[in-house]
Amino acid sequence: MQRPAALPLIRVFATPGVSWPGAPLRGTSLRGRIVAGNVSIAGALGKGGITHGKREGDGATPAGAHRPVHGYYRADRIRKPATAVPLAPLRADDGWCDATGHSRYNRHVTLPFPARHETMWRDDHLYDIVIDLGWNARPRAQRRGSAIFLHLAREDGGPTEGCIAVPRDKARRLLALLGPRTRSVVAGKPKPVRKRKSVRKPVPVKPRRR
Repeated sequence: MQRPAALPLIRVFATPGVSWPGAPLRGTSLRGRIVAGNVSIAGALGKGGITHGKREGDGATPAGAHRPVHGYYRADRIRKPATAVPLAPLRADDGWCDATGHSRYNRHVTLPFPARHETMWRDDHLYDIVIDLGWNARPRAQRRGSAIFLHLAREDGGPTEGCIAVPRDKARRLLALLGPRTRSVVAGKPKPVRKRKSVRKPVPVKPRRR
């Protein structure tokens, strides 16, 4: 079966009025929706909501246009997903540096690693599929956030540390529509659909007979 062509654009936005129980910020929407062509998927966003001023450790999902640069999958757990995004099997010594000020900040590292980092080989299933969205990569700025990924959602659907998470049963369908050139636009809320005003045509008045 031929894989569908990668889409040029997908949209990610917060679901208005929907937040996670126990949210740290009242009124912050921590759940989101990914729209890829005619596919619409409910997912999870960062516990800090969506921000235009991303900072390391704020738990927020950065707004803007991101691209799925490359990714990893747990070959010991799942078969390789069908996608145009370059994927490699995740290894037990894969990590990601989140130590601000370090020369490897927001870069893949090999463990053991002396500075602060995230271990990507996890006991849970969040990184069974994980895609690097290229945030703060080129150019890279210190403290502007690191490890912004698209990965699998928690079983309870809870918020992330800033990533975008999708349910396991929807991930393959979404990945089939993604490629390295796909722009993933993250916005605070969806654009309202403007309804066209219906213009009533005047009813012709028949002349009265005298």
